[in-house]
Amino acid sequence: MAATEIARQSGEGARAVPLSGHVGFDSMPDQLVNKSVNHGFCFNILCVGETGLGKSTLMDTLFNTKFEGEPTQHNQPGVQLKSNTYELQESNVRLKLTIVNTVGFGDQINKEDSYKSIVEFIDTQFEAYLQEELKIKRTLHSYHDSRIHACLYFIAPTGHSLKSLDLVTMKKLDSKVNIIPVIAKSDAISKSELAKFKIKITSELVSNGVQIYQFPTDDETVAEINSTMNGHLPFAVVGSTEEVKIGNKMVKARQYPWGTVQVENENHCDFVKLREMLIRVNMEDLREQTHTRHYELYRRCKLEEMGFKDTDPDSKPFSLQETYEAKRNEFMGELQKKEEEMRQMFVQRVKEKEAELKEAEKELHEKFDRLKKLHQDEKKKLEDKKKALDDELNIFKQKKTAAELLQSQAQQAGSSTTLKRDKERKNNPWLCTE
Repeated sequence: MAATEIARQSGEGARAVPLSGHVGFDSMPDQLVNKSVNHGFCFNILCVGETGLGKSTLMDTLFNTKFEGEPTQHNQPGVQLKSNTYELQESNVRLKLTIVNTVGFGDQINKEDSYKSIVEFIDTQFEAYLQEELKIKRTLHSYHDSRIHACLYFIAPTGHSLKSLDLVTMKKLDSKVNIIPVIAKSDAISKSELAKFKIKITSELVSNGVQIYQFPTDDETVAEINSTMNGHLPFAVVGSTEEVKIGNKMVKARQYPWGTVQVENENHCDFVKLREMLIRVNMEDLREQTHTRHYELYRRCKLEEMGFKDTDPDSKPFSLQETYEAKRNEFMGELQKKEEEMRQMFVQRVKEKEAELKEAEKELHEKFDRLKKLHQDEKKKLEDKKKALDDELNIFKQKKTAAELLQSQAQQAGSSTTLKRDKERKNNPWLCTE
């Protein structure tokens, strides 16, 4: 067939050369398988649901492993996401499994913002992958992909309808992650109530526009089973790691006084259906849908926010270089505009400051003049007082001199009188004086 095709394309007279041996490009699928097996796989599951719905137990049951984890307190003021990564191996296939649990979801009185932490966590993983893609030197082959591939949304087995919290949260998540709704602890309600509950849930999801993950039917090998399983959504599951002896074999089950619920018995619950669809049949499709649908939507929105588009306003192709140059010129223009605005603002503030300083300087001069005048007045008063005091001091000195002169004259007069008496006494010894 290949030789005939070559002859037809080359012309009528071309000579067909048959192959002398096996070429071997039919081994490419085997090469791809070997490469993938050697590299290993990763799968990330997000478990969303209220406290006590058996999320951790179901994960242990799904992978037949007791995942070790620290117990969490359910008294947080908000929802916290706790991520744990495990290395699993089945035959020669290695799987890096990451389980993200929503601690405290639905525990708060005000549940209005319960979904925000979950949305932020999913966007953070998308942003980390986008930043790795935008690097000049990328290492995507060894990058640990932490994007959420599947979200198991646990619904409480009320038997009535979905809670508003469930509807709001699933509506916020359906464009960011593959949602697979499951009815947790489905052995709490009867089979008839369970069937009605499933119909009620499906109806509410459709009426509220919530897009849950639909198992793909475009592949002929799994189209039939996936189409059948789409009709069983949401899955009613029961999880248990305890083994109970039923007949001659040990099975995983939950034992009650009224009987035993076998986890892997499809007549008792949909655990086997969930395990088949999630792990055995559609795990790779969940990974692919995460990359081609949810991540691409996030990437497109982020690039459009940054100004990158595939076409210009005239619907013509727009290259990345042209977009970069346009954004760079726009950014430089905005930068220059802001720089000019800042310069004008700086000049205006300098002028205002100069005016304030001049006004302050004027006030200081006026105050200095007032103080100077006041000082001069005080100085004049002090000089006047000093002059008056000097006059008083001169008068006092004159009076003191006069008084001293009078005192000296009086002393001289007294001294002369005494001398006269002494002379008289000496001349007349018989003169007596009192």
